[in-house]
Amino acid sequence: MSKQQSVWVSRPLFPEVLASLAQYVDVRVETREARRTPEQLRTKLVKVDGAIIGLGDRIDASVVAGNRRLKAIANLAVGYNNLDLEALTAAGIQATNTPDVLTQTTADYAWALLLAAARRVSSAERWLRAGRWRGGMRFDDWLGVDLYGKTLGILGMGRIGQAVARRASGFDMPVIYHNRSRLPEAVERECRARWVDKAQLLQHADHLVLVVPYTAQTHHAIGAAELAQMKRTAVLVNIARGGIVDDAALAVALREGRLAAAGLDVFEGEPALHPALRELESAVLSPHIASASADTRRAMAQLAADNLLAALGHGPDAGRPPSLLNPAVLGGR
Repeated sequence: MSKQQSVWVSRPLFPEVLASLAQYVDVRVETREARRTPEQLRTKLVKVDGAIIGLGDRIDASVVAGNRRLKAIANLAVGYNNLDLEALTAAGIQATNTPDVLTQTTADYAWALLLAAARRVSSAERWLRAGRWRGGMRFDDWLGVDLYGKTLGILGMGRIGQAVARRASGFDMPVIYHNRSRLPEAVERECRARWVDKAQLLQHADHLVLVVPYTAQTHHAIGAAELAQMKRTAVLVNIARGGIVDDAALAVALREGRLAAAGLDVFEGEPALHPALRELESAVLSPHIASASADTRRAMAQLAADNLLAALGHGPDAGRPPSLLNPAVLGGR
């Protein structure tokens, strides 16, 4: 088969996924992770028919302006705030993401962060590794916050939020949630969850997990005013996106003891980190790895590849990518 089409992969990927692409197209893959300027992205994309990119690759109108060759962008993530969908649609470029395949793994990680933050796992481990246990420990050292029987709050009740909620039954936790729209009653029953307004969510949650997408409307959805409404014993977990939480305001609340702890996998301006968060023992920090299991990352990469091939007219879904974000670009097709 003649491989007249070329695709660019902006980061190293699993060999078997690259092989599935190479059956149909010429593959140009980067061998190391890198942050690229808009001009560097523009230069890469003007030479190919499609690309698989990561969240760190910001694709906007300036990057695709005048590009007549590029047909598809496959985002290697479920979120897509790095993509200017309006600009891509105007340019006739299909955009896709990788939903569903990371739902359960990300929900698992929300609980990992919640347990670690509530029970002070990270700071206790650092204390132990530093050899400080040999000096003895008081009975009231390392007191954390219980989960069992406490109220779990969820802001954002999509696929991942629902998966987080379903896991709460094992801890006998009542679940309250806030969403733009209330879930169907059958889904609420399955998740054992009750809709409340945002103020009630903040005021009554003992543990609050954030799972909303990042948009202009959700920017700093949890800021100083919202943090002030939460219980002093509450634990906040953010597995959604940086910018949903005002990291500076969160650092102040934690430092002043107005919040018990936080588990954070995402940050404003990541990979940059607000310096005050790094100094806080009450903050459990991880580098945006909620989907980082071997099986899930492989599934995400394969879905991105399948999306890209379909957009370029190959494979069983040719012409109809499984997770197209801008179907308007297909027009009457």
